[in-house]
Amino acid sequence: MPVKLARFYPIVPDVGWLERIVPLGVKLVQLRIKDGAWDDIRDQTRRALDVTRAHGCQLILNDYWQIALECGVNFVHLGQDDLKSADLAAIRKAGIRVGISTHDESELAAALGAESDYVALGPIYETKLKVMPWAPQGLEKLGQWRTKIGSLPLVAIGGLTPQRAPAVATAGADTLAVITDFITSPTPETRVLDWLRWSDGIGR
Repeated sequence: MPVKLARFYPIVPDVGWLERIVPLGVKLVQLRIKDGAWDDIRDQTRRALDVTRAHGCQLILNDYWQIALECGVNFVHLGQDDLKSADLAAIRKAGIRVGISTHDESELAAALGAESDYVALGPIYETKLKVMPWAPQGLEKLGQWRTKIGSLPLVAIGGLTPQRAPAVATAGADTLAVITDFITSPTPETRVLDWLRWSDGIGR
């Protein structure tokens, strides 16, 4: 049975951000720590679990599947490089769900071959957070992915704003992953609330 994800899917760079936005009503969040000592990432993950459990929010841990196993996180997100080295058998044995990033047909095949619990496609639009090796995928490709993956949840990411959200959802995305739009906002909490109002307006 496909996993049910909230429509709004913020991605945060550290647990401090997570502690700021989850109490606002966020029901799905990814902790994506790109650099750090192993012990620090483990500690942040444990803090994130405490917060998300207290607020009925699903935590997804990016990359660090070993820490997910150790700490009891039940959902991880893997990029294609991480997918190649991850012990999927151990992950599945622990009952951990897996979301996987894709950018082209070969990566989609790899994600489906790994029996991912959701497929992410991006960047849908140009993103300013980091230099991307891929051109914007666009809504047409999002619609193609929707057809190819059937009932599997489809996550869109890259350059998303509340103004673009209706078109992205109409094109086929079940869930919209967001980073830059609220991280760079002068009032991040207000922007998160804007996203939550959009999410509530079309249902989770």
